[in-house]
Amino acid sequence: MKKITYIFLTALLIVSCKTKTEKENIDSQADTPTMDRVKQAPSLEEGCYAYNANGNQIVFEITDVSVTVLGNLSYALKEKDGNKGTFAGTLNDSVLLGKYTFMSEGKQSTREVAFLVEDGQLIEGFGELDSTGTAFKNINVLSFSSYMPLSKTECDIEP
Repeated sequence: MKKITYIFLTALLIVSCKTKTEKENIDSQADTPTMDRVKQAPSLEEGCYAYNANGNQIVFEITDVSVTVLGNLSYALKEKDGNKGTFAGTLNDSVLLGKYTFMSEGKQSTREVAFLVEDGQLIEGFGELDSTGTAFKNINVLSFSSYMPLSKTECDIEP
């Protein structure tokens, strides 16, 4: 009887170890990202992105895409003073966030701007500003409106 109990416990131990090893293999395969589950970061290319309609024109020429994204940005909005300047920022996931330093009415100013990179377009983000009025209060709650999307174009547009 002791022999049967010993054989039974040994078999139970072997089966439980095998089940645990199989479970670990299944779990490790579930942790391995597949192409279906990996979200590709959008690509941002050097060149010009522009919106030009209804008396509004925005031109963003991206001159360098590396750790820091650099470019020239200009706004000529209907019934508002135009401004143009430089952009320096970073692309995190699909959001391009940076500082826009520009001249307006003869005065240099800086403000934070954000663009969502989506389907080859740049869509500007808007949100509540901090007490200085030059930076977003919370970049995680920006609203990206596509009513003036910037599309990739040739760099021959003058603001």
